[in-house]
Amino acid sequence: MLFSGKALSVQMLDNGIAELSFDLAGESVNKFNRLTVSEFAQALDAIEASNDIKGLILTSAKNVFIVGADITEFGGAFSAGSEGITELMGKNNHNINRLEDLPIPTVVAINGYALGGGFEVCLGCDFRVMSDEAKVGLPEVKLGLICGWGGTVRLPRLVGVDMAVEWLATGKEQRPDAALTAQAVDAVVASGQLKEAALTLLARAIDGSLDFKARRMLKKSPIPINDTEALMAFFTTKTFVAQQAGKNYPSPVAAVTSIEQGYKLSRDEALKIEEQQFIQCAQSDTAKSLVGLFLADQTLNKVAKGWAKQADKSIERAAVLGAGIMGGGIAYQSAYKGTSVKMKDIAQEGIDLGLKEANKLLSKQVERGRINVEKMGETLNRIEPTLSYDGFDQVDIVVEAVVENSKVKQAVLKEVESKVSADTIIASNTSTISIDLLASSVERPQNFLGMHFFNPVHKMPLVEVIRGEKSSPAAIARVVAYAGKMGKKAIVVQDCPGFLVNRVLFPYFAGFSMLVRDGADFQQIDKLMERWGWPMGPAYLMDVVGIDTGVHAEKVMADGFPQRMGKSFTAASDILYEAKRYGQKTGAGFYRYEEDKKGRQQKIACEESYALLEPHVAARCEFEQDQVIERMMVPMATELARCLEEGIVDSPAEADMALVYGIGFPPFRGGIFSWLDKIGLDVFVNMADKYSALGELYKPTQGMREMAAKGSTYYGNN
Repeated sequence: MLFSGKALSVQMLDNGIAELSFDLAGESVNKFNRLTVSEFAQALDAIEASNDIKGLILTSAKNVFIVGADITEFGGAFSAGSEGITELMGKNNHNINRLEDLPIPTVVAINGYALGGGFEVCLGCDFRVMSDEAKVGLPEVKLGLICGWGGTVRLPRLVGVDMAVEWLATGKEQRPDAALTAQAVDAVVASGQLKEAALTLLARAIDGSLDFKARRMLKKSPIPINDTEALMAFFTTKTFVAQQAGKNYPSPVAAVTSIEQGYKLSRDEALKIEEQQFIQCAQSDTAKSLVGLFLADQTLNKVAKGWAKQADKSIERAAVLGAGIMGGGIAYQSAYKGTSVKMKDIAQEGIDLGLKEANKLLSKQVERGRINVEKMGETLNRIEPTLSYDGFDQVDIVVEAVVENSKVKQAVLKEVESKVSADTIIASNTSTISIDLLASSVERPQNFLGMHFFNPVHKMPLVEVIRGEKSSPAAIARVVAYAGKMGKKAIVVQDCPGFLVNRVLFPYFAGFSMLVRDGADFQQIDKLMERWGWPMGPAYLMDVVGIDTGVHAEKVMADGFPQRMGKSFTAASDILYEAKRYGQKTGAGFYRYEEDKKGRQQKIACEESYALLEPHVAARCEFEQDQVIERMMVPMATELARCLEEGIVDSPAEADMALVYGIGFPPFRGGIFSWLDKIGLDVFVNMADKYSALGELYKPTQGMREMAAKGSTYYGNN
């Protein structure tokens, strides 16, 4: 053994070949934390000191190769400024250069995910052999960053500028066939043959059959394109990338800039350009927000896994009550992820609608090449449509997804409880109705809770698991595990009207209603909030959700929180509801909707809605941009703070992720609590106090005022 550490080791194999194997102790995956980086340097010391090594193979003892850098180490280094960033990143940059400069050929066997820094170390090798089960990629832009260990330097010299830009600017994971076609890897083999194939290739490099020095020189030299070609390529590319990424996400353009400014230079000089671009990105608010969200997501996963480990029984057979769009979506998601599901409705029309929804979703998967026809058939076979309760005594969970009416739900819940076993979990997919209210209709409230999916189910990652007063920990644990099995992000919240996401969303809608009442143009509000980062403005969002749904939910919220969410005026949504303009579902709401050639709903501005609103609102007038944003965001932020203080949600991280996953809060802002930390609670409190005359929704909580006075933040020093 030439070197043995806690993260990697180097040992001699036959024929003068050394194997450097990554195996980070105590972790399920390999990553470049400070320990790994330090031991990598020590391993290279040992390799450089040996005269017996003729070639080097890099492998992983885990099911993945290396997933990248340890993101948890970014916060402290990034907050230390450019010097801290250089100190963190520079050591491994030096390591990879040393690897690339070894006097012997190097081959890497990529057995699983090789992402970010994990793939950059692969690029530092002379040859890359990839398992047919592996994936590679450089996803740094998803964290608001660019490659920091040579990705923008080596990749374009291997695959060409255009392909490198596509990989770097999108951050997508690449399958083996795509990586081989791009010439980012040299061979793809079956996983069982990976090491043997890599050793065979290495032997050919050792005996001179493959010219490893020529490959190496390619990566260390300028990119062979002339100035005219470069000017045309980079001008067009940067413009396109900037348009696709948007002004709030600067790192894709920074990746292209790094290539552009370094294409004429040698490796070492080009790496200096990359370092400068990396430092600029790392110090941006976008990177701080996206890295923060990544860590918040890790918190979310950790909490969910903690619950799932407590599950005393796994859910193998499920049932859904109500086979409409939502019920069909839940049934599809369950079946697609491998859990058989009964889909019950009281009418054949409902069954047909649910099956149509599942068929539509699966057909799209086939069209896009994500699944084959056999997989589609297997999934459909896991969905059993039924008009009766036959076999319900054999299911592990029933998800009720009938109409959002408390009396109807209570009747259905009482009925279904009599048809299932005493151990079956019953979950209501309600979006606003109190779980404790619904629990009054069942005899085993310990087995009852909420499981709130977001529409469309197959796209929206969040599931709120709502814990009623009598819901047992065992029931919560089973449902969290089931949500994870369905590929969803589960957040456990306490019961209250609207739970977490809708409780926070409706104050946002209330801010919108008051702006329109006071003369603001709803189109101007939409444009400003979309520019602020929301995927769609509030009027458009109401149309998509359904104005009838919104009006009903708003009443539930007003009944639950009359002091804050009750209103003394006729809102725009009420007016459109009375006119039966329910949004996209009826072809008209705030906007008019028509299908394009591909069957997608297109939003069209129209005067009819303005005419309906005019008698009930102030004369139309222009509002300052900041005023609109503040009046929209203050109610949402204060309500989320109340939820945290009341224990509806356990942590700022879970709350922020719920809004990002549930309603598309702008990721580059990092979540509500992250946004509040950035602007400062003292600034926010002063902002809110300007609008105190608008009502209780605009009044910060006492906890917020105390934190503002102390200079505290929600995330502390993290």
